[in-house]
Amino acid sequence: MSGISFRNVTKRYGKTVAVANASFDIQAGEFFCFFGPPLSGKSTILKLILGLETPDEGEVLIDGQPVNHVSPAARNVAMVFQNLALFPHMTAGDNVRFPLVERRVAEPKIRERVDAVAAKLHIGHLLHKPPSQLSGGERQRVAIARALVRDPIAYLMDDPISALDARLREETRVELKRIQRDLGQTLIYVTHDQEEAMSVADRMAILEHGEIRQIGTPVEIYDAPVSRYVAQLLGAPMINIMAATTGERVEAAQGTILLPRDRTPTGTARIGIRPEDLKVEPWRADHEGKPATVFEVEPLGGYTVVTLDTGSEKLRALMRGQPQVQLDSAVALSCNPAKIHFFDQAGGALGR
Repeated sequence: MSGISFRNVTKRYGKTVAVANASFDIQAGEFFCFFGPPLSGKSTILKLILGLETPDEGEVLIDGQPVNHVSPAARNVAMVFQNLALFPHMTAGDNVRFPLVERRVAEPKIRERVDAVAAKLHIGHLLHKPPSQLSGGERQRVAIARALVRDPIAYLMDDPISALDARLREETRVELKRIQRDLGQTLIYVTHDQEEAMSVADRMAILEHGEIRQIGTPVEIYDAPVSRYVAQLLGAPMINIMAATTGERVEAAQGTILLPRDRTPTGTARIGIRPEDLKVEPWRADHEGKPATVFEVEPLGGYTVVTLDTGSEKLRALMRGQPQVQLDSAVALSCNPAKIHFFDQAGGALGR
């Protein structure tokens, strides 16, 4: 096992900066995820680790040694590309075997490794088929198996399960986490799916336009985002962001939410409340502030998403079960101040 580090790495394509002054350390044996929207630099970082791209500035280190000028083959990292890159003239089994055949591994060892990985990914019954006879999800599992069959210093995966249906995607990400834990190997994973990133990662890096905005465990980043951008990127439904007006008390969402001034950091321009932290109650005459109106109710089984109209913006609350909330009814909104996120005018976090 080896750790992987970037030291002030920048990669440009013409005038476009794909990765900007990136520095991070991925520990040996860690499941590390890069998460961000399309074109945020995730795949470029993987290519820089693999050696398919060379940094314009900075250093890539594997096990503490610079590898900027080391060939991809000599780096011994396994990659699962988003486009899979299976050989069409080979069977699924031959695709899985290929890395071991190229390294002239003994045939009994090849069979042992292929059988073990095929069993873990449930593709043993597919190994005799060519890729053209496999579904998108089956081809994806074959590509993952081809990476797992090797014994590299790290596995790199670029959105490897995006082609699977929702249920199989859930099963596969749980299986990947289990396999990584069993192998004890470093796994570096790229995805634009926030649920996927939060469920599998030991730690994750949030990217925006090639810049790393925050690194931490999923819980750390969710509970203490460093900016409005990071806060809005994680969580479903998305965090509610509202302008804050300071008077005798701090008001948000057209006065439907009131906060004590002594619990509001100086410089607060906006507040953020996650839907699960927004409390909704039937309106009573003795409630402070102004009422909001129930705009939409979405029952989803174990919980219900309620959209609320405050007059200038729509907020969303996540409520347990199937609460008896009527459309167009007046409701009071509140939140424990300890659960509120505060942001300055530039979008930086001021704490909770």
